[in-house]
Amino acid sequence: MLEHSDGRVVGLEVKATSSPRASDFSGLRFLASRLGDRFHFGAVLDTAPEATPFGDRLAALPVSSLWSG
Repeated sequence: MLEHSDGRVVGLEVKATSSPRASDFSGLRFLASRLGDRFHFGAVLDTAPEATPFGDRLAALPVSSLWSG
């Protein structure tokens, strides 16, 4: 979790998969339900080559996106 000074929260999980599934987001969905409007975004970092949206404010992102613009 990363928390901004204004209270917004971003949740990150790292998975060793190149095929993310909706079930990989259960922890982030739980976090979003607990935080409500404070939850800004959740991402599963994986080994897939492209970003994939998984619903409102959720996405699977290549771990390499941490180092690229």
